[in-house]
Amino acid sequence: MAFWRRDRAADTGDGALSPTRRRNALLTADLQDLSPLRRAAPSLLAIAAVIMADVLAGPNTYLAPLMVVVPSIAALTLRPRELLLACLLGLMVMLGLNRYYDRVGDPSDSRFLFGATVSYIVVSAFSAWVAELRMRRAEAFAAVSSVAEAAQRALLSHPAPAVGPLRLAVRYVSAADAARIGGDLYSVLDTPHGTRVLVGDVRGKGLGAVHTAAVVLGAFREAAYDETGLPAVAARIEASMHRHVADGEFTTALLAEFRDPGHIDLLHLGHVPPLRVRADGRTELLEAADPWLPLGLADLAAGEPRAGSVPFGPRDVLVLCTDGVVEAKGRRDGAFYPLADRAGPLVKDGWRSPAELEAAVGGLYADLLLHTGGELGDDALLLLITRPGDLVPDGHFASP
Repeated sequence: MAFWRRDRAADTGDGALSPTRRRNALLTADLQDLSPLRRAAPSLLAIAAVIMADVLAGPNTYLAPLMVVVPSIAALTLRPRELLLACLLGLMVMLGLNRYYDRVGDPSDSRFLFGATVSYIVVSAFSAWVAELRMRRAEAFAAVSSVAEAAQRALLSHPAPAVGPLRLAVRYVSAADAARIGGDLYSVLDTPHGTRVLVGDVRGKGLGAVHTAAVVLGAFREAAYDETGLPAVAARIEASMHRHVADGEFTTALLAEFRDPGHIDLLHLGHVPPLRVRADGRTELLEAADPWLPLGLADLAAGEPRAGSVPFGPRDVLVLCTDGVVEAKGRRDGAFYPLADRAGPLVKDGWRSPAELEAAVGGLYADLLLHTGGELGDDALLLLITRPGDLVPDGHFASP
């Protein structure tokens, strides 16, 4: 039941944006944080290009009317008033070329010059309207984006560096640039039954995914304190999804419980299996002996999920992620990101200190971006966990 590798066609931070994604976001937001000169650069370059073309063509070739491209280019980057100034500059340059270089003088040329000038003015006025429309849409986008980001932050509150006996480091990046709302979710709670962790991936994106994620996280945050076992926690979340989420929607999830030193309990619900990294760099994929269906699909099978216990020492690092990490395709060969092969050297020292753990998750995320060429096609979550409670400050085991 490898539900964590589901069909991509079925799909309808923490951590900084990559440079390319940051640049795209600035373009969408109307280049508001760039200086007027930088925003005017494309228009000025177009004016310079027309001057050069006309001069190189010689006075007997009439290329000055090509200046009509300037208003269209300016409409992409400038505000209406800035656009009119750039267009005025282009008009003055065009008229100057006509008079002092191309020397348009006979009646037929004058009629052509008059038509070119009128066309330039009309295109400039239309381009100013386009720039105004662009700015209004940018303002609407900024409002939607800020609300979406606030919803995302309220939904996925960044955990403290330490929760109970655990140390944590997280990177979460949504692939939805416009809304910054993705379908990945996580939560870490210190409860009377131990420290419990939820990592999940909601089917879909956008506001529908936010609604489902809110239901799953809300149910987990209640059940984690009340229920004595992970299967009971999963059953509570399942019941909540049936009440509040549309039929057919599902969420892959992994539940972990840190209660007794030396091991952890894991409940696999169709999610990416976690990776255990030892202090010497060896890695082990903690696959489930008896995996279960994703949350929301339990009615399709008889029985109930069962949690399994695996060893987990104080020098181990647990790497939890979503399929946006393991299915991230390489820029050159299109191969999936080899998390099990790359995580060992990057993560093995994370158990030493909170700073080392933070550096480990940062290095792993940077390596993921290097693999993909700086862009991610899906939401990506990396959560690193250590439990150094059995170590004394010099890094040796504490005596019993």
